Amino acid sequence: MGRSRGSGSPPRRPWLRGAMRGAVGAMAMSGMRQASVGLGLIKRTPPEAMLREGVPALLEMVPPKRRMAAIELAHWGYGAAAGAVFSVLPRRLRHSRLTGPVYGLLVWGAFELVAAPVLGLEHARRSRPEDRWALLVDHVFFGFVVGAPPEVTVARSADEGSPDDEAAPQG
Repeated sequence: MGRSRGSGSPPRRPWLRGAMRGAVGAMAMSGMRQASVGLGLIKRTPPEAMLREGVPALLEMVPPKRRMAAIELAHWGYGAAAGAVFSVLPRRLRHSRLTGPVYGLLVWGAFELVAAPVLGLEHARRSRPEDRWALLVDHVFFGFVVGAPPEVTVARSADEGSPDDEAAPQG
């Protein structure tokens, strides 16, 4: 069992909590993307495109039967990294209801404007508004998962403390 900390104690590893939220957000996005592929809104998921088109040598090192799992794990890793970065934003930003979705939008923009063109992905060379909208929506959803809503601190009793006490306003 873990040791109990006082309600005023900051978490020891906020980046770890952020990474976990990011991984969960990426997992949720994976489900949304599979639905988007099945509905014909997108041709292939960005993690798949990044590994198949952007760095195929990396994917070729993985046995064929394990490649889809490797693609999924890579996406969860990207999500975990993005969640960890979110967790080190200033407290006043993280506490806002809008910061998570805006952060998701910025992550989407980084993919659209930097990662896809630099890796030479087909996605960057074609104009399919339904692709862009589907990916925008799932990145905003990711931001909702990563962002710590203010209600988190309300849901706990005063003597339990909150895992997000560092995000709670003082006063």
